[in-house]
Amino acid sequence: MTPLVQRFVLHCGEMGSRWGFNRTVGQIYALLFVADRPLNAEEIADALGFSRSNVSMGLKELQSWRLVRLQHQPGDRREYFSAPDDVWRIFRTLVEERTRREVDPTLSMLRDALVETPQSDSERHAQGRMREMHDLIDLSTRWMQDVQKLETGTLTQLMSLGTQVAKLLELKDRLRWRPGERAADPADVTPPRSAPRSDDDAPEASRG
Repeated sequence: MTPLVQRFVLHCGEMGSRWGFNRTVGQIYALLFVADRPLNAEEIADALGFSRSNVSMGLKELQSWRLVRLQHQPGDRREYFSAPDDVWRIFRTLVEERTRREVDPTLSMLRDALVETPQSDSERHAQGRMREMHDLIDLSTRWMQDVQKLETGTLTQLMSLGTQVAKLLELKDRLRWRPGERAADPADVTPPRSAPRSDDDAPEASRG
């Protein structure tokens, strides 16, 4: 590995635990992500200095997350692995998998807790707090599901808007009319009348 690639691989390994992976899995994925061709398990083990068994387990973990592609090459019985070329596909997959593994079980537990009848004031208070958590997570999840359906170009534009989204919402509120009121029609707007001209406004030739 070049120093540049090694620095990236080591960093991803350290960050792996924060992303839900161990150090080995993080380094394997970082190597596959920057590789210019698919790699087999032996090449990965040699590049990272890991045992074949650790590489095998790491690749299985990445396959369970749907983050690597398994390929075969003509005349070679070995399995080759690569990361998806589209970084947006990687992002979408990570969101889907983390939602399935972490968010969905939490929502399920909260729904079960909210249908129970509270037995005391403290349980009633706790249930109210859990309902707030459920509503926030549920809203965020449904929003993310809608975002996931957007085309990559549209999603990129949406994320590039940043705080301009708030300005668009403010504009929408200003343009909103009350129920029962008819929206303003440009044809209904009477143009302002021209003010009569005074003698002082008349051309010099017409005076006298």
